[in-house]
Amino acid sequence: MQIYQVGGSVRDGLLNLEVSDRDYVVVGARVEDMLKKGYKPVGKDFPVFLHPQTKEEYALARTERKTSLGYHGFVFNTSPDVTLEDDLQRRDLTINAIARDCHGRLYDPYHGIKDIADQVLRHVSPAFAEDPVRILRVARFAARFHALGFKVAAETLALMQTMVNNGEVSALVPERVWNELSKSLLSDHPAVFFEVLKNCTALNILFPEIEALYGVPQTAKWHPEIDTGVHTMMVLQQAVELTRDAGKDEKLMVRFAALVHDLGKALTPAEEWPSHKMHEHRGVPLVEALAQRLKLPTQIKDLAVLVTKLHLHYHKIAEMKASTILRFLENLDAFRRPQRFELFILACEADSRGRLGFETLQPVQTRYCRQVFRVAAAVEIKPILEQGYQGEQIKARLQRERQQAISAEIKTWQDA
Repeated sequence: MQIYQVGGSVRDGLLNLEVSDRDYVVVGARVEDMLKKGYKPVGKDFPVFLHPQTKEEYALARTERKTSLGYHGFVFNTSPDVTLEDDLQRRDLTINAIARDCHGRLYDPYHGIKDIADQVLRHVSPAFAEDPVRILRVARFAARFHALGFKVAAETLALMQTMVNNGEVSALVPERVWNELSKSLLSDHPAVFFEVLKNCTALNILFPEIEALYGVPQTAKWHPEIDTGVHTMMVLQQAVELTRDAGKDEKLMVRFAALVHDLGKALTPAEEWPSHKMHEHRGVPLVEALAQRLKLPTQIKDLAVLVTKLHLHYHKIAEMKASTILRFLENLDAFRRPQRFELFILACEADSRGRLGFETLQPVQTRYCRQVFRVAAAVEIKPILEQGYQGEQIKARLQRERQQAISAEIKTWQDA
């Protein structure tokens, strides 16, 4: 039995990146051998075990044979005669097909170290084409390693396009798509993920709502970048900048909302271009359908729908009456969910900054939104109760006092 560290931990170590999870491959062993040594089996499709002390993953070396379309269409061979080279050959990219033994020696039969030096994402073998998830993985790695200068090899991109043409991408299950998309959204350059998918023609199959935005013009006065698809990617990048210090869940919520906020512009009749009246209302069903298709967590879907539906209220807040602003805050459920309201503001600010020449803008709307919420939320209900109001009267009085507080705040803007 020989044990080798493999995969991302070896790659990231060579890139001088932080290494968290370590995976290992075991050559020359059977399932019984692993069980005798106290390893706990956890693999569903093929033998994977947890180390009895470290709980790190150890997989038996394996080969695989394609039997049908999709991620699960494989038959695996994990016999003891499967070699390290056999196992590495089935991996997706050369930079992920490097192994390290217990003495620190590297095994690189497919020249991944050279591709790391050359900043190239290259498939290991023609077997790459057997798993459609790898299209998403390559796009994700391109996004993750964009700042390091990595590019997809031309032959790999061509193979990915062939896979799309052969219908492999259509067999991807929603959970796998969301898994790769969510990891890409957490990277520093998620727009690259969509760029790679577009370049291999997979975007139109996996995310047709995003593909449809390209080529749709906007008013140059407000959108010097013109193209709605370009604007969307700029907004997504601004959402990254605004959420760098946020938690994982908050990052996903804001960045996904930024990604989908303008889907309705793809439905604007061409004769109305470059104007996009009612695009926010047209976009809501598209966002809801995409969320259902990808089986998104409820909190991610809810914020995306709110941003799509109400982002113009953010942009126009300085022009709105106090009663309209209060209704806007109530529609967002801001008083009960102030944390989500803050995420809404961040997604809308990303929209404002995601325009050519506006990237460093500090939108006054962000300050106004926070100020009107602060003064409205500061209205206390206790004095209203002490005055003897009951039932619906309490709500009406609370709304009236909140509206008065907002009116006073608006006056300070006008007097400034």
